Amino acid sequence: MKAEKRIESDSIGSMGVPAAAYYGIQSLRAMYNFPITGLPLNPSFITNLARIKKAAAYANHESGVLAAEKTDAIVKACDEVIDGSFRGEFIVDAIQGGAGTSANMNINEVIANRADELMGGKRGTYTFIHPNDDVNKSQSTNDVVPTAGKLTVLTLLAPLETELLRLEKALAAKAVEFAGIIKMGRTQLQDAVPMTLGQSFGAYKSMIRRCREQIEDIKKELYQVNLGGTAIGNALNAPETYEQRVVPTLARITGYPLEQAENLFDATQNIDGFAAVSSVLKVCAVDLSKMCNDLRLLSSGPRAGFNEIRLPAMQNGSSIMPGKVNPVIPEVVSQVAFGVIGNDTAICMAAEAGQMELNAFEPVVFYKLFESITTLTGAVKTLTDNCITGITVNKEQCNTFVERSIGIATALCPYIGYRKSAEIAKRALAENISVRELVLKENLLKESQLDTILNPNIMVQDSDGKGKVCCKTA
Repeated sequence: MKAEKRIESDSIGSMGVPAAAYYGIQSLRAMYNFPITGLPLNPSFITNLARIKKAAAYANHESGVLAAEKTDAIVKACDEVIDGSFRGEFIVDAIQGGAGTSANMNINEVIANRADELMGGKRGTYTFIHPNDDVNKSQSTNDVVPTAGKLTVLTLLAPLETELLRLEKALAAKAVEFAGIIKMGRTQLQDAVPMTLGQSFGAYKSMIRRCREQIEDIKKELYQVNLGGTAIGNALNAPETYEQRVVPTLARITGYPLEQAENLFDATQNIDGFAAVSSVLKVCAVDLSKMCNDLRLLSSGPRAGFNEIRLPAMQNGSSIMPGKVNPVIPEVVSQVAFGVIGNDTAICMAAEAGQMELNAFEPVVFYKLFESITTLTGAVKTLTDNCITGITVNKEQCNTFVERSIGIATALCPYIGYRKSAEIAKRALAENISVRELVLKENLLKESQLDTILNPNIMVQDSDGKGKVCCKTA
């Protein structure tokens, strides 16, 4: 049976819209025009669009330009969308032309039809509530969409911050657990000097804490919104009272400390704040991937690699090699990091591509930025739960590497000089004997001195990572 349709008209012409739909003609045109990703608008973005429409309705009523009955109906419709209703009515693609006009009209039409219905009207007739004249009153796509974008980034960052804090705590626990495990430090993948495995994990913890702090700092960029500036920042068609009240009202609704941007022209045409957020996420992704590179190296083997730590076995590693287990969790985290880094490039290009009084490329910025935050959140969660908390140490392998390393010759420098220490290291490697054996063989130092100088426990002192040491006396 063919679905019934209603005829709606806009400035382009007329077309049939499904009779039962809460969306209207402009949403439908956008669906046909932008079959890009096959993905709808982010659910949090829809929620935040509805919050903005609710705040605007209140501010318009307080300004005397929206009747109480209309205000009540619009607010009720907004609350239903905020609570999760009508999600199937948002039919425009996540990436769209028109600087987000399609997304704005989709929310305008859904709310207008629902509010009209609440007042006794019929969908598509807009008898009591009109999408543009009432729901979009005193607004423009150009101040609504970027404000919704900022609110959505704030919404999505909260779970990421929670997961990063969990990761930081898990790394801190491992730093304590591995505090007594001495291993060889490595620079440029060559033997350096001894350290503890706890110091390695303590460094990772510090790195993740820095990521969290950078995210917290960049959120200040998101609290400045251009709502009230309408089309280009001059607040055309918005009453002065509305302009003054809409952002405080939105702050009250969302719970965020929002402020209207000092210069609305600047805030409307420039989206560098989103690029700044993306940059922080990129740095976080780089740090996470670097740590995962380390974990893969430290756990490599188990017979032909470092094998200093063991990662939890999560799944079979091969369809042909029996017993093979791969570091799949660090691998997936790095893949997410690659995506975030690529997204950052796209976001930077979109921010740069703005012209004159508006940036038309916010849809792709939001699509990429929302993806970066969401995928990073998932990556950090699985890294904590399915990798970090289950890491164990191969103490015997760590000890063997320390005992055989020529890197400990560094500790000899204050006593026999750099040149002689380098000679000892070179000969120890060539003759396949330990540094200690060669120093005694050459009668360069007494055994009692070497017991102190080459004691790994002394070399790795100051486990908080704030500085250390060569042996001061022997």
